[in-house]
Amino acid sequence: MSTAKPMGLFARYLTAWVFIAIVAGIGLGSLFPSVFHTLGSMEAAHINLPVAALVWAMILPMLLKIDYSALHEVWHHRRGIGVTLAINWLVKPFSMAFLGWLFLQHVFAPLLDSAKIHEYIAGLILLAAAPCTAMVFVWSRLTGGHPQFTLSQVALNDVIMIFAFAPIVGLLLGVASIAVPWDTLFLSVFLYIVIPVVIAYIGRKVLLAREKLDAVLHMMDPISMAALLVTVVLLFGFQGKQILAQPLIILLLAIPITIQVYFNSMLAYWLNRKLGVDHSVAGPSALIGASNFFELAVATAIALFGFESGAALATVVGVLVEVPVMLTVVSIVNRSKAWYESGVALSIMARESNQ
Repeated sequence: MSTAKPMGLFARYLTAWVFIAIVAGIGLGSLFPSVFHTLGSMEAAHINLPVAALVWAMILPMLLKIDYSALHEVWHHRRGIGVTLAINWLVKPFSMAFLGWLFLQHVFAPLLDSAKIHEYIAGLILLAAAPCTAMVFVWSRLTGGHPQFTLSQVALNDVIMIFAFAPIVGLLLGVASIAVPWDTLFLSVFLYIVIPVVIAYIGRKVLLAREKLDAVLHMMDPISMAALLVTVVLLFGFQGKQILAQPLIILLLAIPITIQVYFNSMLAYWLNRKLGVDHSVAGPSALIGASNFFELAVATAIALFGFESGAALATVVGVLVEVPVMLTVVSIVNRSKAWYESGVALSIMARESNQ
């Protein structure tokens, strides 16, 4: 994907669509519980088959947009990429684990089902352990981001995710005293990252050679969005009883997720300013540093803990929260451009005076 298109109708109102899907899921789950339990029982090697199909429908169009040949651009933007990598892989998963422990195991513990707290924390960890691969192109465009930086950063994150996602998740789940089903975790990585990345890489080359990539993406984008909504409907069909019994849980889960987004995005933005990175790189760097690959998080949570788990619920709350919160981050980045560039000028002057 060499350029990012304007935010479409679905992306602009993603939170509203997800909210509608949540209501529909709760209602349908109450009316037709046997249907949802049948779908939930369709498993192979602990992987739910309907969800696997839906996740592939979500992920493949996103991965087809990524040009992995853009990795050669990494060196040209090394300071911005270094900041983003540090936030994505050394800060975000660990800060989310801490916020989950602080809020869910301590501050909000009296308001939550004690049997579900560890699952909620696991869902937050899964949400934070993989950086976003799709919506960041939209956020980058809205901040006037450098397209080649965004593309090379996303491509690099995808490659790193193949190797780093499972170890980081396993480490943090172990720290949170959650039993790690390593076989299912590695199978999820292989199924939801490795295979789709390989297929998308080959498919992109074939479609570009035949000049059909844009047409195929145009056809697949609505399918991808529909798959996301159907997944949310399925999840909340199972979660409906728990939510109706404890509606406050959505807000309680949203609080650490929201804090996490602002903390990581502003930390990345500030570090880029200190390093004298151009604003067109710092904006997408901050946004990539804060956003999440929620499709992978949802699928892995279901594979590891099940449809009715607190982990699955926490990942879907991440979907609900991400768009409105990220739009405020976009606004902050845009409104603070003059402040940012004045700091960059001072950083450059300081470096030159020390030489």
